[in-house]
Amino acid sequence: MPREIISLHLGQCGNQIGLEFWKQLIQEHGISPEGVLEDHATDGTDRKDVFFYQADDNHYVPRAILMDLEPRVVSGIQTSQYSKLFNPENMFVSEHGGGAGNNWARGFIQGEAVSEKVFDIIDREADGSDSLEGFVLCHSISGGTGSGMGSFILEHLSDRFPKKLVQTYSVFPNLNEQGDVVVQPYNSLLTLRRLTQNADSVVVLDNTGLSRIAQERQGIANPTISDWNKLVSTVMSTSTATLRYPGYMNNDLVGLVASLVPTPRLHFLMTGYTPLTNSEQPTSRVQKTTVLDVMRRLLQPKNMMVSPPRHGIGAMNHCYISILNIIQGEVDPTQVHKSLQRIRERKVANFIPWGPASIQVALSGRSPYVQTAHRVSGLMLANHTSIASLFAKTIQDYDKLRKRSAYLHEFRNESIFKDDLTEMDESREVVHELVDEYCASTKADYLKWGDKGTSSSSSATGGGSAAATAGV
Repeated sequence: MPREIISLHLGQCGNQIGLEFWKQLIQEHGISPEGVLEDHATDGTDRKDVFFYQADDNHYVPRAILMDLEPRVVSGIQTSQYSKLFNPENMFVSEHGGGAGNNWARGFIQGEAVSEKVFDIIDREADGSDSLEGFVLCHSISGGTGSGMGSFILEHLSDRFPKKLVQTYSVFPNLNEQGDVVVQPYNSLLTLRRLTQNADSVVVLDNTGLSRIAQERQGIANPTISDWNKLVSTVMSTSTATLRYPGYMNNDLVGLVASLVPTPRLHFLMTGYTPLTNSEQPTSRVQKTTVLDVMRRLLQPKNMMVSPPRHGIGAMNHCYISILNIIQGEVDPTQVHKSLQRIRERKVANFIPWGPASIQVALSGRSPYVQTAHRVSGLMLANHTSIASLFAKTIQDYDKLRKRSAYLHEFRNESIFKDDLTEMDESREVVHELVDEYCASTKADYLKWGDKGTSSSSSATGGGSAAATAGV
């Protein structure tokens, strides 16, 4: 029996990514924008029930909840050709419609104010599932709604559904440029605390890496937000492919996460995808795609959708904690074994000294309804210690603002910061300890690290904290 997953889309970024994700899924499953199964897709062996349910008239409805504190993006979806796809009762827009003003505190407090209505929708959707496995949340960490309201929902999801897995697709800001949101470091740090404490798995996607890949790998001179969102939707759809086109392993989300997350807090994942093409020029970069070629390319930094800063702790001997490659296409399992052997012999990837040095591989089916120029494609989900430098840069940017008490008046206007800024201080401590733990994990004595009194009692909820297993 398929185990259902409910998708939560928050704020402008989360809803825009979500729409691209659902566009991709209905295409792969042969479903029209109105939710009707196409004639050519009636004999499929795919598991649509993981992400869709059938209404009384048999059309397919996404298990998705779209939430925002201002109406622009959700209203745009409601007036688009996909308006009949989603359940209108699962679209929530705050009545006053003023948004969170790119302020984490305002988003958090407004999330609390509308929590009863929001969790009524979530509870109803959960009750309609036969065997709910967990939740996938899409948001940005730098704005107001995705970060603030997203933080509130993350906290209460783990309280209300303690045995359900919570995975997020979290978009980090471009750290190489001064963004439009001056309080971005505050928002990011406060959200990172919740991602550390209340999520089982966080797929990190940063605008720096997405922009670089769109320019260098796809040949798009000036990539737009739409180009980034399509990249994210490709990652999301491929990372769920083994759930929707099941094989003999990795058929559920818990299994995927458990293989990547060895200890509760080290649950931040990088992604890489190859081959990438420009949709405007689909045959412009057709490459030779053997299993070995794909697996080699996945290990190249230029194909990673995260660009951790290369200074400070970035100079450490960072290494992989775990790797899962999801390979799609015409693949013989013997090719996988040979490719793994070649990569192992050449020591292409450096692993932690205290765990298994193995690349796990999941072979997944591919949609027969979507044409591709490539025989084999692959997605890498990797737990790599260099992600800590991204968090360290967030702390650094936060400290620059905080020591000058810059832009704090908007936060003090909200009740959560009315008396003091303890919430910020505690969040910085949690993220600092996360950076320390990732750095400690590069050393052979990491398993004794907690005995030295340096680890925090804060930890992720239990769904994804099983021990990693050796791969193929």
